[in-house]
Amino acid sequence: MNKRNAVRTSTAALLAALLVSTFAASAHAQSVGARAGVSVDPDQFYFGGHVETAPLIDRLRFRPNIEIGVGDDRTLVAFNFEFAYHFPSQGTWNVYAGAGPALNLLRFRGETDAGGGLNLLMGVQHNRGLFAEFKVGTVDSPRVKFAVGYAVRWQ
Repeated sequence: MNKRNAVRTSTAALLAALLVSTFAASAHAQSVGARAGVSVDPDQFYFGGHVETAPLIDRLRFRPNIEIGVGDDRTLVAFNFEFAYHFPSQGTWNVYAGAGPALNLLRFRGETDAGGGLNLLMGVQHNRGLFAEFKVGTVDSPRVKFAVGYAVRWQ
């Protein structure tokens, strides 16, 4: 199997795993959201979406997301398998922090390479869905990301 077919096969398997793990959890208090932002190293504009499960343990939720970055003469597709802990809040804004591994597919000058990464994140989210998120990446993930977005929660 050549490298291109291996990347396609692993991408399809990861997408299937993401969909199964996302919808396998109870629909109670899940959310789905969209995001857009900027990254550094590579310097890109990116957009994407996420699904957040009901709490797995206490306030810890699984928040897998996909982000597509364009710019800096390359395209980056990041599959992020992140967990977010939501701290107790007294008002309308909630602070959360988390981390998780990433699979990054980078297309540059006609070549596609796959690499792993780890993201650390911190964010704030309003009860009505607006959120802002800051990420720091290691290994093959973008070094810094900042996004704003909106999430819809259902019960």
